[in-house]
Amino acid sequence: MSKILVTGGAGFIGSNIVEALVDRGDEVTVIDKLSTGSEENLEEVKDRIDLIQSPCADIPELEFDNPEKIFHIGIPSSSPMYREDPLLVGSAINEFIKVMELAKENDSKVVYASSSSMYGRCDPPHREDMEVEAFDYYTEARLAMERLAKVYHELHGVNSVGMRFFSVYGPHERAKGKYANILSQFFWKMKEDQEPTIFGDGEQTRDFTHVSDVVKACLKAAEENLGYEIINVGTGTETTFNEVVDLLNEKLGKSIEPKYVENPIENYVHRTLADLTKAKSLLNYEPSVELEEGVERMIERNRN
Repeated sequence: MSKILVTGGAGFIGSNIVEALVDRGDEVTVIDKLSTGSEENLEEVKDRIDLIQSPCADIPELEFDNPEKIFHIGIPSSSPMYREDPLLVGSAINEFIKVMELAKENDSKVVYASSSSMYGRCDPPHREDMEVEAFDYYTEARLAMERLAKVYHELHGVNSVGMRFFSVYGPHERAKGKYANILSQFFWKMKEDQEPTIFGDGEQTRDFTHVSDVVKACLKAAEENLGYEIINVGTGTETTFNEVVDLLNEKLGKSIEPKYVENPIENYVHRTLADLTKAKSLLNYEPSVELEEGVERMIERNRN
């Protein structure tokens, strides 16, 4: 049994990680300000965790019982959030520093959420050794965190793994609302017989990754002594938005046509596709949930 801190542990990915940790018997503390998370996400484990309702900015003022591992998932996780409030860049970076300071003091391993959005100007398949650059507020924040993680390893020996997540979807996502994965947003609309809106022609792609595979990869990363690493977490398969609509129609037994509108987003990411060579080598990671199965799980979970 390990003592573990999960930031953003009431959010989408964080709550799925918390459930997995509790199920295997770990002692889990969650810190979450409940902005895009909810206590409902932790309903099944609420009596077996400590929940601190607070932002990560408060970490220096809080008391933690020497966490051996920190899963830092409580980071604003959608590019539109940063477009709406560019000051999130500074707060996200400062909160990351506070997490790394806590790790330094307690000799904690850190697994933190990074993003496949960094590959927006790279041709797929996307590899961790590609030269990436910030092209919006969101990617600037994530790149700065990865650079700081390297600094903390070189200066203080903090072991960390940045997980570049590819288009994660699955249970506990509802609280994210308009910031949820596009697959989930399409599903919620089509389930209610509403047409999904697609920017452009619908031929843009994403490497849609079920949250259970993300949890598996994160837990594996926390068990390894990797020093400083950046690792992709995806499936190695890309799917167009048009194909997503077709799949949802098939599984829901509907025939809803999407609404196509001109893409209003500058620096839009048109394709994501994970190269999993590193994840397989360092973590023995293999994705196990194909998109069709993931959609079927989503439908089953949301049956009225």
